[in-house]
Amino acid sequence: MRKLIKGDEVVVIAGKDKGKRGKITSVIFDAKKGDKFLVSGVNMIKKHQKPNPQAQVVGGIIEKEAPIAVSNVAIFNPETNKGDRVGFKTNEDGTKVRIFKSTNKVIGE
Repeated sequence: MRKLIKGDEVVVIAGKDKGKRGKITSVIFDAKKGDKFLVSGVNMIKKHQKPNPQAQVVGGIIEKEAPIAVSNVAIFNPETNKGDRVGFKTNEDGTKVRIFKSTNKVIGE
């Protein structure tokens, strides 16, 4: 079980977008460079795109999200309105769940 998954709301804790919040749209696994997330509305870059009539792509300068390192984000805790750490707990029925470290509440409930 991973600490952060697609769909989690996270807050940026380091870098140029420190303090911004967004949802994880995709997870990029890379053993050499480290895992990264694509977070909606965070770490926006401008990309010069060439037009391609075969793929119906218009040219120009587009804005898109760039990957952000796992270490630079923390899960957002709506109870405390801050970033939080993730822990794990095993229920009585044997299922493993993620919890907020500060409040010991289950994530996603």
